[in-house]
Amino acid sequence: MRLYITLFFVSLFCSCSVSKNYDPNKKYSKEELQHDFILLRKTLEEKHPALYWYTPKDSMDSYFDEGYKAIVDSMTELQFGWKILAPLTSAIHCGHTSFSMSKGWNRFIKDKVIPSFPLYLKIWNDTMIVTRNLNQEDSIIKKGTIITSINGQRITELLKTMFSYMVADGYSENVNYIRLSTSFPYFHRNVFGLFKTYKVGYLDTSGIEKSISLPFFNPSPDTIRKIKEERKKENKLSLKKRLENIRSLQTDTSFALMTINSFSRGHLKHFFKKSFRQLRKQGNKNLVIDIRSNGGGDMNNFVLLTKFLRDSPFNGADSAYAKSKNFTPSTKHITSGFFNNIALLFVVHKKGDGKYHFRFWEHHTFRPKRRNHYNGNIYVLTNGLTFSASSLFCNAIKSQHNIKLVGEETGGGWYGNSGIMIPEIKLPNTKLRVRLPFFRLVQYHH
Repeated sequence: MRLYITLFFVSLFCSCSVSKNYDPNKKYSKEELQHDFILLRKTLEEKHPALYWYTPKDSMDSYFDEGYKAIVDSMTELQFGWKILAPLTSAIHCGHTSFSMSKGWNRFIKDKVIPSFPLYLKIWNDTMIVTRNLNQEDSIIKKGTIITSINGQRITELLKTMFSYMVADGYSENVNYIRLSTSFPYFHRNVFGLFKTYKVGYLDTSGIEKSISLPFFNPSPDTIRKIKEERKKENKLSLKKRLENIRSLQTDTSFALMTINSFSRGHLKHFFKKSFRQLRKQGNKNLVIDIRSNGGGDMNNFVLLTKFLRDSPFNGADSAYAKSKNFTPSTKHITSGFFNNIALLFVVHKKGDGKYHFRFWEHHTFRPKRRNHYNGNIYVLTNGLTFSASSLFCNAIKSQHNIKLVGEETGGGWYGNSGIMIPEIKLPNTKLRVRLPFFRLVQYHH
């Protein structure tokens, strides 16, 4: 029996909502949803630089038409986001084009623990293994149990459906295996809804397939209190600890480990200079750079890191261009649209191909650092979360004789991606937001 998530919000959370004006159960009329959808389609078709990079225009037109036809009645914000926008943005195959809930929703849901599918799972290929059972009193489905089906869906079919609601660059699915392995209850709830019980197929200790009915996870007041206390502890971390969680350097006599979890935060300019000065003084001959959790960020930071490692000049991109010179006529629906338009006046130039090029990234040649340049053996750890600017970094250094990439396929496309400037389209009625990368970037081939 499927349950409507909003009913739980009414009964469990509305009395303690942080916003008196926000109602998560509010339904928007069919006409309001259609208005938002038409605006989104128009903006994407006019401004997205790679809307048809992986999906041909006739196929993309079909996805737009199907999404519009699916709006047959009123919906809540959550329903509109996951039933309509998630499949649409997934079809674009651009990891930077994703939807997010409204700010009102985010304030409402903050610090809340809501009912969900009860199992956390490690997922790869067609295999699922339990890593945690939220229903702790369950004595059958334990950590390490192999799951074969959920509500009658075999694993391959289940993953195919869930992947169609998740964004990725091109057809690199490794990032989605990691997302599901981290947050399976979240994605299962939003894609399939919430059920009172789940029929779960599994292999017992003898390898025999069996099935069991599992109740949904309904957090008790004690559980909610404990989780909130854990979150408060995390929020009270010192500045030093928060910076170390973003980037760190550990050294010993045989090798050094540099962990960089973002190219957008962490005072990286100072960190890189200090770290490579330390490596030179200590004489470390082997350097491991871990970017397995690096989702990207400021391109200038990946360039700076590359300068300390590459032994020859390099370029940031083969090409970087937009479809138009600004966000007009959609400026008022774009976050910081007015200021982005002003900035674009100084960075884009129209060429003979009719596109607006970001010439700095296309023509600027960067030269290696002389001071504190690292010349030892370098091993770069990657996986599906290695995305955007961190995948550009991999491309910039991978051909060098003393550098090896080690690990899993990156989530960021090797050929290139869409980004550099990524504001959001704010839909006027539902206030849902869709990220809009403005430039299409093709990587420079070293």
